[in-house]
Amino acid sequence: MIERTLVILKPDVTARGISGEIISRFERIGLKIVAMKMIKAPLNLAKIHYQKDDDWIIKVGKKLIANQNLDSEKEDPLIHGKKICESLAHDLTLYPVIAIVLEGHNTIRLVRKLIGDQSPETSPPGTIRGDYSQDTYVLANASNRPIINLIHASDSKEAAEKEINLWFKEEEIIEWVKPDEALHFRKQNKK
Repeated sequence: MIERTLVILKPDVTARGISGEIISRFERIGLKIVAMKMIKAPLNLAKIHYQKDDDWIIKVGKKLIANQNLDSEKEDPLIHGKKICESLAHDLTLYPVIAIVLEGHNTIRLVRKLIGDQSPETSPPGTIRGDYSQDTYVLANASNRPIINLIHASDSKEAAEKEINLWFKEEEIIEWVKPDEALHFRKQNKK
């Protein structure tokens, strides 16, 4: 099944000048770029991007409480989770980002596999996060900043649709056929 996903190369990628290396990894596995742009993300767009439901916010808040060895009886995971969302939104505005819509078979799962775990520390070599970041939650927490995991990728079809619509206008997404699609999907011209 053909699907689309949103990928954002975060400010650390553009600041380090490794955008091309990362984009080429998506192309090498056969994914098709149907939209791409560099943007200095306004804070309001970043905040909308990181609007999450309470379950997600509480989950990341609990993770932060555990990582910082805080007293889980005294700390409110919702407050800590909201601070994380604020911090992530602010971080997305530090330097330009590159937003990309990728299309292909099983794209969401494939992209998430290629980028690795959320934490570079647990991302194996060969993944984008494993190859291009050495950050850990311990260092991020000690530095009072989000973890530098370089890249955002939609985690579901619903999220992909919402995020693509947030970052791109319909006319910015290009419908086209890559020459290798006929081979990949075994579509032959009928004579």
